[in-house]
Amino acid sequence: MSIEFTPSEYLLLFRNAGDWHHGLSPQELQEVTDQWMTWYNRLSEQGKVTAGHPLMHEGKIVSGKNGQFVAAGPFAESQETTGGYFLLSVESADEAIAIARECPGLAYGMRVEVRPVAAKCALRETAEAELAQSHA
Repeated sequence: MSIEFTPSEYLLLFRNAGDWHHGLSPQELQEVTDQWMTWYNRLSEQGKVTAGHPLMHEGKIVSGKNGQFVAAGPFAESQETTGGYFLLSVESADEAIAIARECPGLAYGMRVEVRPVAAKCALRETAEAELAQSHA
């Protein structure tokens, strides 16, 4: 069974965002943040970014059956932080990758993960197909 995805929607996740800015002067930091805003605003005006926000460093990780475990995080088990996201509405994965390559944070060690947004939950589709097959 193939996974369906919404070909026009991609999520950019900005990774390794924890301390990329350390060592920058206040002037350099202002220049980089201005570049981010210019980039975001241009994409927004072009209708290519439909949402985007930075993420706070605080958070909790809920895990275990019935959510029995709550750990401080969200980075309790990861050395790589996720600093924010953009939700893109573009024509193709190639276009999403081209946009990711423009990220001002890349020059400072940040990484951008490009993920297609699924049209449907693949696990649910699998469960429905297996259930239908078991009743056939």
